[in-house]
Amino acid sequence: MSEPDIDLRFIYDGNSDARNFRVYQVIENAPERLEVYRFHHPTAGHVTPTTTYKRKNLAVLQWETAGRIEWPTSTSGTVWFGVDEVPIKDLRRIKNGTSQSRRFKCSGNEYKWKIAGNGQDLFCVDSKDKHVAIWTAQEMSLKIAPRCVTLLERIVITCFINLWFKGLNRW
Repeated sequence: MSEPDIDLRFIYDGNSDARNFRVYQVIENAPERLEVYRFHHPTAGHVTPTTTYKRKNLAVLQWETAGRIEWPTSTSGTVWFGVDEVPIKDLRRIKNGTSQSRRFKCSGNEYKWKIAGNGQDLFCVDSKDKHVAIWTAQEMSLKIAPRCVTLLERIVITCFINLWFKGLNRW
């Protein structure tokens, strides 16, 4: 029997900036969802607005800052995965001018996000075209293959960034 996908739900904070949201893990047969990430983006007035994201340390049940995204403009910036600094453009690389996929690398492997046939959902595959993750817009659900648990944070962040750009009509 195969292990089920890691099922995450994005919950946005009402009318605020779409960079403010929480991520919950839906655990099979559990009565409640488990909050695993918090994204906070300040209101206007900052020189370089920064989205901070925190991860819940499940061993001690405390929130820890996992990284940040600095946005000099709404369409450019830098992501920090802990101490690793990555320009957003490197998390959304385009192979050629007609490409509809957005590529990123992690641990020497290449992955790509694509828009699904319905124009709303996204999916991510590895270099062998194997399923990595699926974003379902209607459910605001990100399902990640269990074999990709070591990439979880990169998948969550690159999904969010691609959703942000898609929302700006800048796929």
